[in-house]
Order: sequence, then C-alpha cells, then structure tokens
Amino acid sequence: MADLYSQLNVPRGASEAEIKKAYRKLAKELHPDKNKDKPGATERFSKVTRAYDILTDKDKRAQYDRGEIDEEGNPRMPFGFGGGGGPQPGGGRGGFRGPNGEPFEFGGEAADISDLFEGLFGGRRGGGGSGSSFGGFGRRARAPQKGSDVGYRLEVPFEDAARLQGQRVTLGSGKTLDIKLPPGVDDGTKIRLSGQGETGPSGNGDAIVTIKVKPHRFFRRDGDNIRLDLPVSIDEAALGAKVRVPTVDGPVMLSIPKGTSSGKVLRLKGKGFTGKNGQRGDQLATVMVEVPDDPDLAHFLEGWSGKGKSNPRTGLGV
Repeated sequence: MADLYSQLNVPRGASEAEIKKAYRKLAKELHPDKNKDKPGATERFSKVTRAYDILTDKDKRAQYDRGEIDEEGNPRMPFGFGGGGGPQPGGGRGGFRGPNGEPFEFGGEAADISDLFEGLFGGRRGGGGSGSSFGGFGRRARAPQKGSDVGYRLEVPFEDAARLQGQRVTLGSGKTLDIKLPPGVDDGTKIRLSGQGETGPSGNGDAIVTIKVKPHRFFRRDGDNIRLDLPVSIDEAALGAKVRVPTVDGPVMLSIPKGTSSGKVLRLKGKGFTGKNGQRGDQLATVMVEVPDDPDLAHFLEGWSGKGKSNPRTGLGV
C-alpha cells in the first residue's frame, strides 16, 4: 500500500495547509457522485480521506512518521522490540524463542499464547477466554470526520436586507438553494447550511454563507434605522405640502409642515431594518430645502429683507 503522503500527492514534509489543499482537489476529482461509472474511484476516495484524517491529526501524524501506526491508523505489531528482545519465530512447539534463543515450551499442544501478549502489552482477556485485547497500547483511532465546511459570499440588495427578502445561493456543485435572512442581518452575518459542504467519511460538512449588504445610492443605514436626505422646494418648505418619498417598501406620502427649515428630521415609522428583536426601525428623512436661482425670487427677497427680518444666527452669539 502506498504511504499516506503518496496517496495525497504531497511530500513527507508538507504543511497542513498543503495537505488540505491536496485533499480538496482529490476529493472533487474522486467524489462518488462524479464517478459512478468508475468503481475504483470510490475506493481511492476512501483512501485519500483516511490519509487526510491521519495527517491532519498532529498526534497521529507523528505516530505514523515514527512507524507506530500503519496506513489504516492501526498500531503496528512490535515483534522484536529492536532486535531480539521479544518472541521470535523458529523454535519450540509453539514456534517462538525467548530473548536468549531458548525455546518456549507452552506445556500443551493447543497452548493459548494470548497470555504472552497480555504480559507484553498489559491487555486483559476478553470474557470467556476467547481472545485478548491490548488495552493501553497506542491510541484509540479517531472517529471518522465529517467533510470540510465550504464558504460562500452572497451580496444582498439593500432593500432586500431591510425587508428580510429571501435569497437564492448557488453552491459550488451547481445546486441552488433558497435561504432566509435572519433578523438583524448585516455585513458579515453568517448563515450555516447544514450538510451542504464537502463529503467526508461520517457525513457532509456545511456551507457557510457570509452576507454582504450592497450600499444604496440614497439610503444609508443607521443601526436599525434608515436615513435619507429629502430635497424639498422652497415653497413646499414655506407653505407646507404632501410629498412623495421613497422607502424600502415602496413610495409613500409624507407631510411637510409649514415653515420647515433645512435639517429638520421627519420620521416614517416601521420603514427601517428588522432588528434582532424582530421589530423594524424607522426611516429618518432629513429635509434639504432647495433654493432656486430665480431672478423674481431674488427681487422679492431683496424687498423682504428690509422689513424687520430676524437674525437666524443669534443663538450662535454672532
């Protein structure tokens, strides 16, 4: 059997990152779903997965490199213990010799040598004398691992994020899934899709979808609220009016109070983002009065400015 490094096509001194990269490449090439007409691919897939499991476990990799475990992850039988210190074949009715070459005599034609192994390895006889188990020798093989998780990045329109509009994501396999956005969704929010990652011996890993909320051309997020600079004409601000205002849920009518100045903030309840508590924030519209370059308006204001107009900067001390 080829050694574990050869099975993954990596050198013996390969880093963990190199091992993971090599495994991902081979797993995609050998996946049983893609090789239904190639029976050998399934066996190869199992071998590279087992190689990956052992070589990404620091303790087991060290044991393998020292020759303590084999390519299956099982302990190697330590006959000889460095040149003659253990039982060796070649003599006695049981076919074994001791440390000095003397034959072992088991005292019967059907001797059970499990007692010998118990002495060497500290094992205990199984119930009913049917064999031995080598308790305390080596480490228990690690349970098969799930496949690796796979990361995805999904850009979500600003309005969809505010309304928690469902989204569709396409996985690396070509499969498409509809996902729900959670309350409080924001840049960096991660959504886990169970079982949609890479295949492994004990099941698939997960797909991890990281959300990126696209910026909007005139909406701005402020916590769970949405801010908007709202232009109004000078007559709408001076005389009051009802104006059409965009929201993430569609346009609505908003009342502009008579005598509204630039900078005044008007609130539209429940037109913001849905917070983690399930409640929606508001839309905050900041009024921006637009003054036109109009000769008639300028003439009117020149006459009006001399009629006891107050100083709007009095509160600033100037």
